[in-house]
Amino acid sequence: MQEIQYVLILIGAFVAMASPGPATLAIASTSMNQGRVQGLALASGILTGSLFWSCSAAFGLGAVLYANVWLFESLRYVGAVYLLFLAYKSCRSAMTNKLDASKMLATLETKQTSLRTAYFRGLAIHLTNPKAILFLGSLFAMGMPSSVSTQGLLSVIVLLTIQSGCINLGYAVLFSNPRIRQSYFKMKRGFDAAFALMFGVAGIKILLSKVNI
Repeated sequence: MQEIQYVLILIGAFVAMASPGPATLAIASTSMNQGRVQGLALASGILTGSLFWSCSAAFGLGAVLYANVWLFESLRYVGAVYLLFLAYKSCRSAMTNKLDASKMLATLETKQTSLRTAYFRGLAIHLTNPKAILFLGSLFAMGMPSSVSTQGLLSVIVLLTIQSGCINLGYAVLFSNPRIRQSYFKMKRGFDAAFALMFGVAGIKILLSKVNI
């Protein structure tokens, strides 16, 4: 019976993690813009954030957030503002002068941020995403049996982390494919405008949403 519940948790988490969202957008944007290594670094930050929220949901930190609405709201506002900042950066990039794809690639490679910066960008995106703790909190609350042992909780956390790693790191590898990057640079303005719109919509949606906790 417990095995079936674990499988349902993994399926639910897979659908949530693989579906488009702020983390997926950030991985796609960074991987196409700055290459595979930068994309993997950012995805690793997101993976760390996912591990943190999984542990929090499993061992009760979610309950602390529920009991302290101001803390949850602070995270929500910080996350929304950061997404709007990413929207601004994408919009500004879309409005810059168009360059030849090869020259643009060379220019971007000389301006790459450090791997540490990329990692902490990914971590910030996921730690300030209020839906992560809400989703994982409800997933553990409804999917885990009340008699589950600590070993059972740890097993689910490990499985969720592996699954998250496969999805996020896999997206980084996918979007940093040379053919995809070449297509991106040929249509950079369009892509950046789309990223600006999607980051903006995500930020405003989080900013305006009222979450009952």
